[in-house]
Amino acid sequence: MAKTIMIQGTMSNAGKSLLAAGLCRIFKQDGYRVAPFKSQNMALNSFITEEGLEMGRAQVMQAEAAGIKPSVYMNPILLKPTNDTGSQVIVNGEVLGNMSARDYFAYKKKLVPAVMEAFRKLEEEYDIIVIEGAGSPAEINLKQDDIVNMGMAKMAKAPVLLVGDIDRGGVFAQLIGTVMLLEEDEKAMVKGLIINKFRGDKTILDPGIVMLEEKAGIPVVGVAPYMQLEVEDEDSLTERFHGSQEVGVIDIAVIRVPRISNFTDFNPFESMEGVSLRYVHNVAELKNPDMILLPGTKNTMEDLLWMRQNGLEAAILKAAAAGKIIFGVCGGYQMLGEKLSDPLGTEAGGEIKGMGLLPMETVFAGNKTRTRVKGTFSEIGGPLSSLGGVELEGYEIHMGVSTLKEGCRTMTEIADYANGSEGQVKEDGAYCQNVYGTYVHGIFDKEQVAKAVVTDLGRMKGIDVSEITGVDFQAFKEQQYNLLAAGLREHLNMKQIYEILEAGIGKDVSE
Repeated sequence: MAKTIMIQGTMSNAGKSLLAAGLCRIFKQDGYRVAPFKSQNMALNSFITEEGLEMGRAQVMQAEAAGIKPSVYMNPILLKPTNDTGSQVIVNGEVLGNMSARDYFAYKKKLVPAVMEAFRKLEEEYDIIVIEGAGSPAEINLKQDDIVNMGMAKMAKAPVLLVGDIDRGGVFAQLIGTVMLLEEDEKAMVKGLIINKFRGDKTILDPGIVMLEEKAGIPVVGVAPYMQLEVEDEDSLTERFHGSQEVGVIDIAVIRVPRISNFTDFNPFESMEGVSLRYVHNVAELKNPDMILLPGTKNTMEDLLWMRQNGLEAAILKAAAAGKIIFGVCGGYQMLGEKLSDPLGTEAGGEIKGMGLLPMETVFAGNKTRTRVKGTFSEIGGPLSSLGGVELEGYEIHMGVSTLKEGCRTMTEIADYANGSEGQVKEDGAYCQNVYGTYVHGIFDKEQVAKAVVTDLGRMKGIDVSEITGVDFQAFKEQQYNLLAAGLREHLNMKQIYEILEAGIGKDVSE
């Protein structure tokens, strides 16, 4: 059976996901079959597996670092917030239903068999499982029925590495406070402490580390540096939304709607020299971009109303009238139509007027479309004509059905594929003049697609963008995972971590 090790944090955004990914890559490099696992993930960035099942993208990123295909067994429970107090609950890739926070808290213990079944599947196939916790294990109001932090560590018999974020300050209080709030049996499972996101001279930190080890009675197994890597992060706490608003030669603006999902669709543009990808929250930040991207959202209708109220919709309509390219993905695509109807109350319920940039209507259905697709762009017209005939690949996750009207042409021809077999070819998306939309997430991931878009944007501005080249996004991500592993090898005591892994929870391990 697989050996296990678990990464828990003193708070959200302490760096658990990244450290888990780094350990996955290190173990892979050292010749082990390794898989990530997170029993419960709350995120709007999700992914569709080859089997047509839905899971959180954080575990997809970690699976990539481990060099294996993503599986829903790596994330058996996914919570997708629909509002401030409720979420869509997805179990082993299938929608269970919508629940309020209180209802889910009362129900979640019933999901333990599903969690453990998924964990056992991985345990049978891999040598090492790297488990990630969520938030903090010291949330004393939530500990009773915990299934993702110490509760999961006990079920998996996994030794724990506790991570604190020094970049936010107060890291010693974070770590000591968390340990103090643990029960004695829980504290005994914490075999190592990690200080994460450190910048500066470590020798200045050393006296504090000595005191930390004395007070906690737990060894510090590393001080990980603040690493500037282009690796996917948790959607709710990403620093991408607060990045530079500096405008590049080619400027692309993403509308940061309140319930934004799958913004990873646009990551390939971040890797292109001379291209700025900015997330904008209001009209003042929008400026004068060359292309406006409308992202996916967990609540299309309410996010459209939010844009309508704060003036962003009017600014986008003005930009479209001026000939700027408007491109919507999934929920953003639905917003571009003339009408959105929700007769079953799948989202907000009722009916609202769309932006009217594409002659189409969308009706939200009760069933969710979940599939991986591949195909080609049609011989499309308009300013993005370079996309014609270019191959694409991605996935669909949506509950709306869009019907095109006269004057609206489809943008792509795609086929579903699952378990190596392709389905019938179907048409997807739409374009009309300088407005484009698609249901396909990941549509820009292929180098040729992102490069064609940037080439056309440059041509519209009369700029030679021959020096701005596309990036093989998969190769780029591989490079980033290797850099992550190298950085952690240098700053973590991997000998000690391997000893913790081998010993499990049976005994303490020290230098």
